[in-house]
Amino acid sequence: MANDAVAGNALRVAPAQAGATDDPVRGVLAAFTKDLIKGVDETLVAFLAAEVDSLTEIDAAMGAFAATARDCVLAGGKRVRPTFAYWGWRGAVGGEEPMCSVLPALSALELLHTFALVHDDVMDASDTRRGLPTAHRAAAARHRAAGHAGDPDRYGEAVAVLIGDLCMVWADRLMGHAAVPAERLLDVRRCYDQMRVETVAGQFLDVLGENDAGNWTVDRALRVARYKTASYTVQRPLLFGACLAGTDPDDPLIAAYTRYGLAVGEAFQLRDDLLGVYGDPETTGKPAGDDLRTGKPTALLMLARQLADPAQRRALDRAGSVTTARDVDRLADVVRDTGATARVERMIADRVTEALAALGTAPIDETARTALTGLATAATARRA
Repeated sequence: MANDAVAGNALRVAPAQAGATDDPVRGVLAAFTKDLIKGVDETLVAFLAAEVDSLTEIDAAMGAFAATARDCVLAGGKRVRPTFAYWGWRGAVGGEEPMCSVLPALSALELLHTFALVHDDVMDASDTRRGLPTAHRAAAARHRAAGHAGDPDRYGEAVAVLIGDLCMVWADRLMGHAAVPAERLLDVRRCYDQMRVETVAGQFLDVLGENDAGNWTVDRALRVARYKTASYTVQRPLLFGACLAGTDPDDPLIAAYTRYGLAVGEAFQLRDDLLGVYGDPETTGKPAGDDLRTGKPTALLMLARQLADPAQRRALDRAGSVTTARDVDRLADVVRDTGATARVERMIADRVTEALAALGTAPIDETARTALTGLATAATARRA
């Protein structure tokens, strides 16, 4: 999840850049995307303003806490999940339906995303997010500056957990504002709940892998990608959008979204694995080589171990214990020399091909088909 801001920026501009500037279809896509981002941002700003005001009435300190949670939500993300949900919905309803009725539900996914990010940063002991201190580090710094009693780091983690919890509640509350029939909203909620369960499953496997790397495999690393990223980033948001449109579960569109979402979501995570080793910190907002410093058992690192010769494997055994930038760079070179980097690139390309094949025969609005084609490339070919 570390590179969502950059990925989102790519997603935001991809439809407008994917073809000739005078292509009217591309112009329509750009307009749809601009309206979506603007609508989600405005919905979040208005909703969060009222929520912060309400909590300020409890206590001034509570108001400051709620404002911090609000700032985490509005701190520069590019709305990846609402974007996939929107095109899932648009693909079912066509190009004429106004999106105002579903904007609260689309925007709720961004609150869910903030919940996941803040908790993920605590679990990973991350220092930065989008180039800024993570929520728990910022809270710890405020604790120190105020001269409070107790352990600043423990306090920061506790505050961050509560920020994530509050965003989860806010997501539920905002979703209820969607102007869709109550029975349909129940179906939407079932899809949303499944997404949350699968996200927790993926997150647990991710944590387990970091603590049981010796027993990890490429297959288990891909399972983490499937549940932590594919489900939560692409597949379930698409299905969430289809549910908002009232699409029947047996409609062929559901099968196409499921197939496309799994393929793009796994490719998205595989790209994150590469960026976790070779990404530019200036654009990812995260230190380069973090996965090597922690020994995180990503598909990339597991493949490197599988492909390594004895000398390379001895070098890879240092993953999780390297500290200097030079050692991280050397280890990154070893990973590349095993052929794992090239193998992961092929795995990404294969999944994009699978996703586009799923779209090829799907009964979907043509504008949405074009958008999702561009999104598959933008989400998986980013280099920063």
